[in-house]
This record gives sequence, C-alpha cells and structure tokens, in this order.
Amino acid sequence: MKRIYQALEFDKVLNMLTEHALSDRVRDKIRKLEPFLSEAEVIRHLHETTEARSIIEHYGDPPLSSVDDLNKSLSLLGKGGMLTPEELVKVANFLTACRRLKNYLMKAQPHSSIVAQYGYSINELSTVEDEINRSIRGNKVDDRASPLLAGIRRKIAISGEQIKAKLNSLLRGNKNWFSESFIFTRNGHYTLPVKREYKNQVKGTVIDISQSGSTYFIEPSSVSKLQKEIALLEIEEENEVRRILYALTALVEEHLAYININIEAMESLDFIFAKAKLSIAMNATLPGITTERKIEIISGRHPLLNSENIVPLNFRIGGNTRGVVITGPNTGGKTVALKTIGLLSLMAQSGLHVPAAEACFTINNYVLCDIGDGQSITENLSTFSSHMTNIIEILELATDQSLVLLDELGSGTDPKEGMGLAVAILEELMSKNCLFVAVTHYPELKDFADVYPGLINARMAFDRQSLRPLYKLEMGQAGESCALYIARRLGLPLRMIERAAAAAYGKKAPGFTDTEMRSIKKINDTGRNKPDQKRIIKQEIKGTQRNPKAAVFNIGDSVIVYPQKNIGIVYRQANEKGEVGVQIKKEKHLINYKRLKLYIPADRLYPENYDFSIIFDTVHDRKARKIMSRKHDPNLVIEIKNENEK
Repeated sequence: MKRIYQALEFDKVLNMLTEHALSDRVRDKIRKLEPFLSEAEVIRHLHETTEARSIIEHYGDPPLSSVDDLNKSLSLLGKGGMLTPEELVKVANFLTACRRLKNYLMKAQPHSSIVAQYGYSINELSTVEDEINRSIRGNKVDDRASPLLAGIRRKIAISGEQIKAKLNSLLRGNKNWFSESFIFTRNGHYTLPVKREYKNQVKGTVIDISQSGSTYFIEPSSVSKLQKEIALLEIEEENEVRRILYALTALVEEHLAYININIEAMESLDFIFAKAKLSIAMNATLPGITTERKIEIISGRHPLLNSENIVPLNFRIGGNTRGVVITGPNTGGKTVALKTIGLLSLMAQSGLHVPAAEACFTINNYVLCDIGDGQSITENLSTFSSHMTNIIEILELATDQSLVLLDELGSGTDPKEGMGLAVAILEELMSKNCLFVAVTHYPELKDFADVYPGLINARMAFDRQSLRPLYKLEMGQAGESCALYIARRLGLPLRMIERAAAAAYGKKAPGFTDTEMRSIKKINDTGRNKPDQKRIIKQEIKGTQRNPKAAVFNIGDSVIVYPQKNIGIVYRQANEKGEVGVQIKKEKHLINYKRLKLYIPADRLYPENYDFSIIFDTVHDRKARKIMSRKHDPNLVIEIKNENEK
C-alpha cells in the first residue's frame, strides 16, 4: 500500500497533518495512519474531527502540551532514580496544562458530544502540582521546601556575612598589601588578593595563585573556622535537597498511573485537534459516508495545489455506473482529477475532512491505482511492463468493495494491441463490479464506454479559442484530442486539415461544425494565424529521389522517435529509402520517416541562416572544413562514421 499512498500523495497529506501535532509519538502515529475498514469507526473519527474544529472556532486553540520530554523523565521511575528539579518542573507544567485543558473541554461541552468527553478522563493532580511548585523555583529546590533546609541556608548566609565583614576589615586596614580592594571566591573559599611581596604578612592558607604569579589568594586564619562551619552546613544542605527530591519523586511515582492516563488523553487530543487544524487550513468539509457503492464530489480540490488556481472537480460514480473513462488533451488535468478522486477517498476513510463543497464516499477495502511511469532501470522494466505488472496485481486484489484508478490505460505499446488490452481490462473490472476510473487517449474506448452498460464517458474541457485546457471535468461527455483544431488555429492549411481528417476518421475533422469550418476557411483565405515564413537550410542529396512524405522533415527540426519516444534533431534529410538522419543524445542515426513525428519545426528553434554545423560537427571537423574551403591540405581528414538504424 505504501506505493499506492505515494502515487496518490496521501503520504504528503499526512506530512501536512504532522505539522499540526505537538508530540513525536503523535507524529509517528499520523505517519502510520491508514484508512479504516469499519464504517462506524470512520464515522466516529470524522465526527471527532468535526467537533474539534467547532471547538477551535468557538474557543480558540486548545492548551495542549508536548509530552516528549516528560515521557523520557518518567521512564526513570520505578528504577530507584531521582527526578531532577528540571524534570519535576516538566511534570508540574504538564499537570498545569492538563488542568487547563480539562477546563477548556468542560466549556466546550455545548459544541461536542465526543471530544469533550476526554475532559472526564483527565485527572487534576493539584496535590502533586502544588507540592512541586512550592518546593521548586527557578529549577532549584526552594527554601520553602522544608524548615530544615531554610534553617541551614540561613546559617550559611550568616556565616558568609561574618566572613565578609572580617575580610573587609583586613582590606581597609592594610590597603597596600592587596592588589584589589574586594573579596574573591576561590574553590568555595572566601579569599583576599594579596600581593606576592606581602604574602607573608597575611597569616592563612593559600587557596589559589594568579596566572602571572603576582597575586596570592589567601584565606586568612581568622576566618578558617567560619569557613569550615560553612562547608559542614553545605553538606547538610545537599543531603536535605536530595531528601526533598527523592520525596517529590516518590510523590510523582505514587500518582504515575493517573499521570499516564493524562498523557494518553493529551496525545489522543493532540491527534484529534491536529486533524481539526488541518481541516481549517484546507478549508475542508465533513464528507458523508454511505453503505452504497458510490462516490460524489462537488467542487473538490486537490489539497496540495494552490486553491486559488484550482478549477473545482465535480465527479459522481455509483448506482448503475461502475466505471468512468476520462479522455481529453494532454496536460488537461486528467491525472490531477484521478489523483484527487483517490486522495479524497483515502482522506475521508482515514477520518479527515476533505477539501470540497460537498462530498460522499463509500468504504473501500482497497484503493488501487496505476499512476505514473513507474519505469525501473534496476529491474529492467519498460513503461509498458511496469504498467502491466501493476495492473495484474490490481486485478488480483480488486473486489466489488474496491476503488480502482488507472492512468494512461493501454499506453506504452502498439496502439492496436494497447487498445485491445484496455478493453479487456475494462471488461474484467466490470465483471468484478468494483468502482473504477480510467484515463486513456484511445478514441475506440470512447465508443466502448458509450455502449457498455455501467460505463460512462467523461472529458477534460478545452477552450478552442484560446487553445488552452480548462482543467474542468465534464461527466457524460467524450473527450477529443483537438489536435486538428489546434493545428488549423496555428496556421496549417485547410486542405491538409481535411486530408488529415479523412486519413484519421474517413470524414471531415471531428468536432467542427459547419460554422466552424466556414470560419476556418476564412482564416485560410485571409492568411490570419499563419506563422512567419522563415527560410530553412535544406541539404540536397545528390543522386537520390527523396520520398515526398519524408520531405516534411528538414534539418534542425526537433522530432519524436517512436516507439522509444526519444527526442532528436534532424541533421540530414531523407534519402531514397526514406531514412532521415537524426541526432539523439550526440549520436547520429538513420531512422525511417514513418517512425518520426515532428515535435518543433526548425524555424521556431533557430534563427534564419543558422549554421547547423555548430550542433552536428565536432570542433575539429568545423576547423577542418573551414580550412578546406580555402585551400587543399593533404594532412586534414574528416571521418564520416556509418550510422546504424536504431
């Protein structure tokens, strides 16, 4: 399923959802989210999302809290560990958030029958919260934690003040002995900065010496007793602090079961409100869920595209209609429409709101798709082989409870065989009675969909005046390539349009009304929309008679080479066999003109009188030709390699 989720970009939607979650565990849960198979479960999750969104819209963002660091701290409990002041503060802050969240949910009860119920599962542990806040302040154990600790610290402060008073007295009485006029603390001792030459004048213990050796930091003997008293008091202080921390740790451990329930509730609400925030961000709506095998989307939008530039999607399948065949011009939005149908189905079935004005979805056991090229170099699979491998797997898995999405059905092989395979695949899907949508370019499938029960056509609309796709899906209508119309609008002569239509369809160009044909004739008569005529350099082949049909390819034309669909440039016009010289990725080949299709003519790619030797000759050959044009040089040789048909 991972491949399908990536093809439909469901994984990207889940990544968007993770951005609204606070905790790592919730983000991991979101990344593993899959569509639910139970109708009741889907409806419950959707209603949770709806209620959470309503709560946010009425009361603002909920006071949620990340539990990542908290989980790490609590993992030490039960193993004889002691929580640090910082960790205890995290516990207290979490309990504060729980209390605020509970109050928030209680207020939200008028707008919620499911989400607000989580408030009843949140435990207000005010005893634990208050005790930690009383004992810990500024990530340190506060004097208020115990009377004993307060007394010890008061004694330490008094002794410290006595030491400072004595030291200041020494400083004032013998100023020339000292390098500075204030007290220094070195290694936990109060010291005086004595000049080296006066070090023997001050009785006491040398605690430290400056880097230059000019100053000795001496603890006078007169304060040594007080200093020892402080050292003993500090040991008592440390012992009392540890006792307090162990007591607080035990208090937290005593209420650990309730704290874990709060953590579970916080993570559940983090997930629910993340869905609600995504719904708001996408301007999404609650989709309907039905037991009928149908899908309805009104003004649907792909969630990863800019909503301002999207043409809304209207789509319906179900009832007597089991399959939809979408046709239309390239880049018209067929694949986007296909992905939107599949992606919105996955989102709805996963409990997410969908970006649409209205929508209704059935529960699918599988959403199966073949979208994209899928060509694998490492597995040596062609585009066609890749498509067929996916389709075979799809046909094995598909049931009457599945949704199947197929892009470019039957492409990548001989058109006749591809069309035949497409028909066979559609018939097989119909026999399985699943819902399916297929995108194709085969005109025969339009007729097939018109007559086969349970199948309908759909097309992507195309503006003939602007020659631009409208990206609008029109149900019940068969699409057309519009190639002939585009060619005429770009200036191809009418006689050629009529000849092309006769060759392709045995009649005049399809889709052209009599009025449009008269308009086209007028365009032809007046010369409007004809491209600027530019001279194209042509290479004459002496002694050969070129095939008239092959003469359409001129030097510099960009062409598509079939069946590989490689892009090349014509470097030599056709010979008597109808072989055209084509350069593909710096390699020259002789290719029969029947395998070529004009992509972009030379006059649109290069200026008039362009020197094509720049493209087709090496630097050495160009220099050699230039010299040879002036004089004969027996040492100059230009090798012409044999080109093999590819």
